[in-house]
Parts: sequence; C-alpha cells; structure tokens
Amino acid sequence: MERISTAVEENKCTQEKLAALIDTYDKLVFSICYKLTGDYFAAEDLMQETFLSAFQKYQTFDGNNEKAWICRIATNKSIDYLRSASHRNVPTEDSFFETAVEKRGSPEEICIEEEVKSQLVVWCESLKPPYNEVARDYYLRELSAKEIAARRGQSLKTIQTQIYRAKEMLKRMYGKEEPV
Repeated sequence: MERISTAVEENKCTQEKLAALIDTYDKLVFSICYKLTGDYFAAEDLMQETFLSAFQKYQTFDGNNEKAWICRIATNKSIDYLRSASHRNVPTEDSFFETAVEKRGSPEEICIEEEVKSQLVVWCESLKPPYNEVARDYYLRELSAKEIAARRGQSLKTIQTQIYRAKEMLKRMYGKEEPV
C-alpha cells in the first residue's frame, strides 16, 4: 500500500513539474515546431506531442538544462513529422487555400500587416486631392503608374510626379526618411 501512495505522490509531483514546464516553455516549443514545419496547425499538434513525450520521459530526465531538453524533444518531433508521409498528401481545394493563407506569415505578422495597411488607408485619405486618389490607387490598389494614368486620362509623367509627391507626404506622416 505504501508503494502505491509513493507512486501516486511521484505522479502528482511529475504532473506539477509538467504544468510548470508547459507554462514556461509553451511559446518556445510552439515557435520551434512552427518554424520547422511552416504549418500552424501541425505546430500546435507537435507542441502537444512534445509535452506528452516530456511527461512520459520525465522520470528519465536528469534535471540539467530543462530548456535544452524540451527544445530537443520539440525539434525531434518536428523532424519526425517532416519525414513522415502523412503531411505529404495531395491538398484538397480547401486545404490548398488554407495553406496559401498561412504562408503569408505568422499570425502576428499578418496582424501587423493589416494594422499598417489600415493606418496607410487613413493617411492616404488625409492627403489633399489629387494626391489622395493617386496614393490610394498606387499603394492600396497596387496599380502601376501607367495603369493610373490610363484610368485617369492623364500623362504618365504627371502621375509619376503625383506619386512621388504623395510618397514624400506619406514619408513625413510616417516620420521616416525611407521610401514607404
């Protein structure tokens, strides 16, 4: 009976250590898995597998440098995933578009990009005419100077000058000296 209570205590202690390990290294493990696989959802699964493996092997861990230990487990899980054939299946239409969206960058990068774009919209709209319209077409709609000139019925040189001036105005708004 004493052996059972000792085993239960050891298991409880291991669970507490695992919980602390997860709280400390969850973001690090996820970033390792995501950088190696490039797949957000696979990285989430691999993160869970990493902590499950750490829980199962915690009794054999010597206690030295747990950060390196957990990172090695995450790296190995990610490499195993990449070597497996399960992730190489032919994408369906839905999974193709999900993958295309994910390759834009991390969720944080996508959020920052959208925030910068929304700020750019505000600043383009605050320019005086005709620079606001040219800036909107050039930066937001991503039209070339030639396309803008054809659309507005103006010479290419006039549109290029307006783009240059709008760019200078936006640079002052951004407070930077680099091109927008």
